[in-house]
Amino acid sequence: MKWIFHFLCLSFSLSVADGKVKTHKPPKIKEEDDVLVLTDSNFARALQENKYLLVKFYVALSGPSQTVKEEFSVAAGKLKKELQEIKFGQVEITQEKDLGKEFKIKEFPTIKLFVNGDRENPTDCKGVRTASSFITWLNRRIGPSAVYINTTDHYDSFVQSDNVTVVGFFKEKGNKKEYFFDAAKDIPEFAFGLVTNEDVFSHAGKTANIVTVYKKDKTASYVIKEDEFESKLDLVRLIRTYIMDLVTEYNLETQVTIFDVPTDSHILLFASKTSESFTTVYENFESAALEFRGKLVFILVDTNETRNGRIFEYFRITEVDTPAVRIMNLTTDMKYRMPADEVSFKNVRSFCQNYLDGKAKPKRESEEICKDWEKKPVKRLVGKNFNTVAYNKTSNTFVMFYAPWSKECKKLFPVWEELGRRYQNHTNVIIAKIDCTANDIQLMVLERYPYFRFFPAGSDTQAIRYTGERTLEAFTEYLEDNLKQEENQSSRETPDENKNGKEAKDEL
Repeated sequence: MKWIFHFLCLSFSLSVADGKVKTHKPPKIKEEDDVLVLTDSNFARALQENKYLLVKFYVALSGPSQTVKEEFSVAAGKLKKELQEIKFGQVEITQEKDLGKEFKIKEFPTIKLFVNGDRENPTDCKGVRTASSFITWLNRRIGPSAVYINTTDHYDSFVQSDNVTVVGFFKEKGNKKEYFFDAAKDIPEFAFGLVTNEDVFSHAGKTANIVTVYKKDKTASYVIKEDEFESKLDLVRLIRTYIMDLVTEYNLETQVTIFDVPTDSHILLFASKTSESFTTVYENFESAALEFRGKLVFILVDTNETRNGRIFEYFRITEVDTPAVRIMNLTTDMKYRMPADEVSFKNVRSFCQNYLDGKAKPKRESEEICKDWEKKPVKRLVGKNFNTVAYNKTSNTFVMFYAPWSKECKKLFPVWEELGRRYQNHTNVIIAKIDCTANDIQLMVLERYPYFRFFPAGSDTQAIRYTGERTLEAFTEYLEDNLKQEENQSSRETPDENKNGKEAKDEL
């Protein structure tokens, strides 16, 4: 056998001498429709091999994820031919849970851009949903984010080139000009142009540094003065506000635009567009919108539109309540009811001002707490005790949010009860449910019933969306994964016995 060993060694030596040692390359990362299929095992390599990697974190069964899927693939295919340094990738969160935890993915889809292999500081790609917008968004991060307009002819053609165009007029360098470039990166749906030329300034009738929003279907343009914004976010908020109509009707097409505006206060008018009083009510609401534009987003919800049923449920608006006005704060999830029934300009104006001044009181509804709510395997929560139970220091709380009339909820009740029995004697797990149609809570959700949230022990704000299968086994596995993660974190934080042999005390 020795001669075989020597023969192999000799063969290897000759190969080295000839420079012909074979190196095995790892297999190419699988692609689906020009998008890399990323996993925990190949994610690092994908970052290393691609200068620009745009990654979509998604859930296959999620409606929004399905909506973005085709547009994401179309953009990937087009840029694959034009810019080879850019690659698109996707991570299915229910299969790659560790990646989801690492990047703190809570909404689906979430899209992030990784540059030069930097895993720690990706850039969020928010509000982008069409193929053309993905391409523009990427191009504006790689190259100039705005077109330089140097002639009057170019200016005239540019402002008429699309339904909405945004032009920045800046004579000199400064922070405001940089905010304009940065805002252009975050609003890829629309064309941005920059004017520094004196002749174009005069031709456009401008004398000072300003940003102008042009809408082709409007005779007037919207001017944002330099002293109106102190940051990129301020400018993005104002531009998106002026891109929208003064009052935007809520529907499946506009809901994306509404939530893209970085303003956390929305005021909604619930009214029937066919009612005799609609014209007067709408004009009063619109007049208030003129005064408070940029501070609140003004929205019309047509009560005749059956597809708006979910938002009626959320605000508990019925036909007898209309016309009605509500304010919703997206940050605190607080709802406010206009104290007057008549939708007059004076009442709406007063309501807006009181809200902005912090004088309006939030509207809260709650059922009474049942005497035996703690004794059953599944704890029945109401508005009055929800925060105390969900956001507590010692227990992890898993909550089912339901509507009593929902067939899907009724179907899952036995599964949820069995889950409750399984964890009934667990020291730090609470299985609970709450009727969302009868109780107000600080949690802004417009999902179809039922939906589920996990509230980890010790957090005052965290509510983790459950997106897995709705089976006893899947619920159990999800809980055990979270409990294991908590246990591992606790073991890292708990100090070992000190050198004197005394046990270190836990800090509570």
